[in-house]
Amino acid sequence: MIGGDLDDLNRLALEKEDLIDALNGLKVINSDDFVRVQMKVVRNQALLTSAADGIRAVAERMSELRRVRQEFSTYDAAGQRNGYSVRLQAKLEKRA
Repeated sequence: MIGGDLDDLNRLALEKEDLIDALNGLKVINSDDFVRVQMKVVRNQALLTSAADGIRAVAERMSELRRVRQEFSTYDAAGQRNGYSVRLQAKLEKRA
């Protein structure tokens, strides 16, 4: 399933644990079916790792955007960062 439905991850994780337990209980030696399953497990792990990396990147970016909205930063000649709080922009009311 490569649909990106993150809500199903918990359910799928439990199913996968059960399937892995079942596979571990099998007495299989160099089976072609087992090799195919193993290749799928490796690919699935890579996809899950990529999804987790993407989620972390989005969280970091959102955090950075929040910080930028709240603070204006500059650097002085010595390379030291100076932060200035940003005042929330007051709304102007238009009257006819």
